[in-house]
Amino acid sequence: MLSTQQVDACRRQFPALSRQIKGRPAVYFDGPAGTQTPTRVIDAMVAYLSTCNANCGGGFTTSRESDALLAEAHAAFADFLGAENPKEIAFGPNMTTLTLALSRALARTWSAGDEVVVTQLDHDANISPWVLAARDAGATIRQARMHTQDCTLDHEHLHSLINNKTRLVAVGCASNASGSINRVAEIVDWAHDAGALVFLDAVHYAPHALLDVATLECDFLACSPYKFFGPHLGVLWGRLDLLEKLTAYKLRPAPAHPPGKWMTGTQSHEAIAAARQAVEYLADVGRTATGRPTLTRRAALEAAFEAIAPYEKKLVGRLLAGLAKLPDVRVLGITDPGKFDQRCPTVSITHAHYSPRKLATLLDEHGIFTWPGNFYALQFSEALELEPEGMLRIGLAHYNTEEEVDRLLAVLAKEPIF
Repeated sequence: MLSTQQVDACRRQFPALSRQIKGRPAVYFDGPAGTQTPTRVIDAMVAYLSTCNANCGGGFTTSRESDALLAEAHAAFADFLGAENPKEIAFGPNMTTLTLALSRALARTWSAGDEVVVTQLDHDANISPWVLAARDAGATIRQARMHTQDCTLDHEHLHSLINNKTRLVAVGCASNASGSINRVAEIVDWAHDAGALVFLDAVHYAPHALLDVATLECDFLACSPYKFFGPHLGVLWGRLDLLEKLTAYKLRPAPAHPPGKWMTGTQSHEAIAAARQAVEYLADVGRTATGRPTLTRRAALEAAFEAIAPYEKKLVGRLLAGLAKLPDVRVLGITDPGKFDQRCPTVSITHAHYSPRKLATLLDEHGIFTWPGNFYALQFSEALELEPEGMLRIGLAHYNTEEEVDRLLAVLAKEPIF
């Protein structure tokens, strides 16, 4: 587990964490919508724009240097995801855009009578693209329910929806609203047994645990570096044979093979260069935590999450224990300490007397940043009858501290007055 000294060393790398609000350090519990970035990420973006800002494939110095940096980023993300080939990594503006593009390509392989399985627990970026694609292909959408008592996926219901008509199962690794972690390895097995493909949304999971597409044996996976200490960017991984075989919607002169086949238009090269440094930051967390500076990048990433996970578990335990003492607060999700391995350190709440936005405003007055709303987990919010106000989300990351958790609890324990 990360020690206090190691957490302090991490925090010193994030300029935003030194910001003061009314004389006190700002508290960033808004990470699920986008984490803060370490200096090395910011410096990488500036360095790219300052030294080798050029388009791809040119026969001149800065273009060659830019191409080399982009190739290094593909390799870094192959290590981050446990992929075998950097060609399996495609970058794009965000996960939503990449998923919409892939859904359009996959829909060309579907027809009337085919079925696609989505879940009630997911972010809409892993629901609507498939709903729209299925509509265009004449396929049928099946939606797995969530357990409203603890905001977890009804895995048995999902399993029952998979059959020989299923062409794709789209599911999140973890809920961005409740933090619940899904049993994706089992889901992949169920889908493959039926001859279906699997798309995993790992956006919310990626900051908190190691991803390993080879072990999961999924077919596609998407994540967003700006959720794990990088810039605004999306990443799509896919099995190379599928990325080769599928017909991408692209311009004729664009590359005919992955990854360029799936990276439409000119990318944000500066963001890709910076995203690589987010991976390197996490790898260095692992090297520091183990005292082994020569660890390979993948081994260092494994070590990083082995240290991060128990620290974040400790933080969320402290938060949930404090919230349990507040009679007007309802936690939406797993609260049993014995099941903390089934959740990420993301906690959504409602209050008996105050709206999520009013609570967020109150906390902001104390320099504590949280998110009100539905966070695009619209089906989730509707299932709990929380629309239109949604909930208040408190997202913990490894750069947060116990003192920050206690500050939030102290504010919530006081009776808000508006």
